[in-house]
Amino acid sequence: MEEFLRPLIVFAATIAVTVTVGLLFDRGLRYLSDHRPDTRLPNLLRRVQLPLQLLLGSLALHATYPLADLDLPQDDLIRNILAAAATMTAAWAVIRVADATADNTLRSYAERTRDITRVRQLRTQLALVRRIITSILVVTTAAVAILLLFPSMRALGTSMLASAGVIGIIAGVAAQSTLSNLIAGLQIAFGDSVKIGDTVVVEGEWGTVEEITLAFLTVRIWDDRRLTMPVSYFNSKPYENWSRGGPEITGTVFLHLDHSTPIPRLRVHLYEYLRNHPDWDGRNWNLLVTDSTPTNIVVRASMSAADADAVWNLRCAVREELLSWLGRNHPHALPKIPTSITESTGAPADPVT
Repeated sequence: MEEFLRPLIVFAATIAVTVTVGLLFDRGLRYLSDHRPDTRLPNLLRRVQLPLQLLLGSLALHATYPLADLDLPQDDLIRNILAAAATMTAAWAVIRVADATADNTLRSYAERTRDITRVRQLRTQLALVRRIITSILVVTTAAVAILLLFPSMRALGTSMLASAGVIGIIAGVAAQSTLSNLIAGLQIAFGDSVKIGDTVVVEGEWGTVEEITLAFLTVRIWDDRRLTMPVSYFNSKPYENWSRGGPEITGTVFLHLDHSTPIPRLRVHLYEYLRNHPDWDGRNWNLLVTDSTPTNIVVRASMSAADADAVWNLRCAVREELLSWLGRNHPHALPKIPTSITESTGAPADPVT
């Protein structure tokens, strides 16, 4: 009877203590969250409860397993499995802690500053650092778990470490593109060329940077398509970043009109329309004749806005308003295509019977 009760008591007591510690940890974080409303970190750290309980449980079972006195032929394998589980849950807990700390840092910084560019830069850096930590922990945890579960591979690991220099050279040559993307991702994260939330024009497509990983950058195009590109592209080829130096931007509208267009009146009407439009930020505007051909003239209207979205809406509204105003008040100013009727001098052909 003792051979059944002893393991049951040991394992039940271990699990009970683990669950109790996890509940006390969650209760303490909840108490701090209620009494420290100035920080969100305790509430965010509640995500760590599950991996923490699994970590404590695997460590406790690994430590108390000899007390169960099972004397099974697989005792070493079971303890190795518990050790590997502890390693993996520890990595999981560290990832959760890093996520919570990064979210709290980003939110606190966003509340302290009004510079949205700085916030986007910090967000990009934290996202890439989080991915690097996750990747390193996953690889390390997998390697440790394999060595614990398969002790016979330890000799193989030792021999691989002895030839690590040669393997590193071979891996570097084979994964040259991957390493270049990784380095480019780090340059983007800690540089200032492009950030999450920036408005860019890449390969003729206009959109917003939605995600930056260690290998790829995703741009959400204006029509909700996603353009995914290697991050090394942004260190080797030119592209437009409309958010660099501030989100303010100046848009232009080109109109092909007749030579009889009343330019001064059109200029006055543009100013009156912009003055009452909510998307115009009031920084600058203009209307100029930029080109002339034998059949028409090219009129350029320019106007400023707070960001790329506002300038797009403003350009469309100005184009529609100017054409409508000319059609109502000066229809002769709209471009015309000269046509004439040509009479045939030849005799009509006989109908086919």
